[in-house]
Amino acid sequence: MSDTDSGQFHVTRLYHPSHHVTDLHAAEEWFERVFGRPSRPLSEMTKKAPASEGYPTNYSSFTPISDVLFDTIDPKLYVLNGVQQYADVDGPTLKGFGWYVDGIVDAYRRLKDLGIAMVGQDGVVAEGDNPPSAPGSPMPIFFTVPDSAGLRYEFLPQIPFLLDHRLVPGWEVPPVSDDDPLGIERCSHHTILTDRPDRALRLMVDGLGGTVVHEGRNEVLGATSTYVHLADAVFEYAVPDADGPAHSAWAVNAPNDTYHSITWKVADLGRVERHLKEQGVDLRIRTEEVVVTESETSLGIPWGFTTALTTGDPRNAETPR
Repeated sequence: MSDTDSGQFHVTRLYHPSHHVTDLHAAEEWFERVFGRPSRPLSEMTKKAPASEGYPTNYSSFTPISDVLFDTIDPKLYVLNGVQQYADVDGPTLKGFGWYVDGIVDAYRRLKDLGIAMVGQDGVVAEGDNPPSAPGSPMPIFFTVPDSAGLRYEFLPQIPFLLDHRLVPGWEVPPVSDDDPLGIERCSHHTILTDRPDRALRLMVDGLGGTVVHEGRNEVLGATSTYVHLADAVFEYAVPDADGPAHSAWAVNAPNDTYHSITWKVADLGRVERHLKEQGVDLRIRTEEVVVTESETSLGIPWGFTTALTTGDPRNAETPR
C-alpha cells in the first residue's frame, strides 16, 4: 500500500516533531545560535483571536527549519483543566511527532480497526466511532498510546496555522541560503529506535499507507533499519544491536520505542563541522558521509548531518540546489 492509497483519508504532511525541555528560552537561544533559526511562541496565535478557555499558550514555541516545523515544549507549563499533561523531564529530549490528515475521521477508524489504542488531548481513552476533539473546540485531534503504537503519534486535520511556514500557498522546499550556518537543504529522515518494528509498521504501513523504501544496516547506529516514506518525510525504524552504541538510548523507554534523532541533508559537511565546533557543539561521529553531534551539547539530540538522502528515498530527485 502506498501513502497515496489509504482508503478515504490521506496523510498530507508531517506536522511537527515534539521536543520536551526544562527551559524554553534557552532552547530558543540555542536554535538561533546553532541553527541560525528564530523561534516563535505559540502565544502569537492568540494575538488576533483568543485561545480556547482554559487552554495555555505559554508552553510551546515553534522553529521552522527548511521542510520541518520543530515544536519545543516545557511540560511544566502544559496544564489542561488543572492537570499537567506531560511528565517533567530532567533534560531536553525528543518525544514524538504527528501528521496533518485529510479525512481524519476515516484515519481514526482505520487505526481503531487495527486495534491501535488512542487517546484525546486530555488523555481520555478514545473509544467511540468518532475521534475526540480538542478541549473547547470541535477540531478532531487524537494520539496513539505508546504501548500500542510504540510512540505517542499525533493526528489532526490540516487547519490554518499561523506558525507553520509550509502552509503559505505555493510554498516549496527552499534552496540553501548563504546565511544558513549549517547549509541545510532539507530533512533526510527521523530515527526511531525499537525492538518491535512489526508494531511500528502496522501503524505506518498497514494503518497510514506508508511505503517501505529500504531495509539494511546502519553501521553508525549499530542497528538494522527499515525506512518508511510517508507523506513528505522518511522515518527510520532501527533495531539496535545488543552491544551497539544505540542500545542504551533505546532502553530508556523500553519496551516502548525511542524517538532518537533527526538527520539533515546538507550542502557541505565541512561547513557543518566548522560551525558546530565554533558554537561549542561536540561531535560524536565524523565520517566522509555523516556528522553526528553529542546530545549533551546539542539540546539532548544527536543531530545527524549527511550529504545524501537514504537509499530508496523518492525525494532524491527533488532536493533543492
